[in-house]
Amino acid sequence: MTQKQELHTDREPAPLGAYSQGIVSGDLVFTAGCGPINVDTGTMPDGIGPQTEQTLKNVEAVLAEAGCTLDDALKVTVHLADLDDFAEFDAAYAPFFTEPRPVRTTVGSALLGGILVEIDVIARRRG
Repeated sequence: MTQKQELHTDREPAPLGAYSQGIVSGDLVFTAGCGPINVDTGTMPDGIGPQTEQTLKNVEAVLAEAGCTLDDALKVTVHLADLDDFAEFDAAYAPFFTEPRPVRTTVGSALLGGILVEIDVIARRRG
């Protein structure tokens, strides 16, 4: 039986429902879908590039609670409100990751509640 430990940080907006910001199970770390709200200001940047950057900063905050960085990411799932934003999203996303970059699935999700991007990550903690 694998144990699981909840991750919580005040550097990422609190969950809006009955879920955790992240879970550690063994050496794997799973984040919930993070969005582009800046927890310090309560605001959301305009445009897909700035929203992607803020979203990845929020993902980083959850991973940090498990002692991880984005370099530990194995799998990234991205939801874009508009797939026409893909090129600009990818340009903002790329600098956050080093080679070898994690695998990624990017899907169109028109109903994101007013945000342009949501990202979740599966990472492995270094031993």
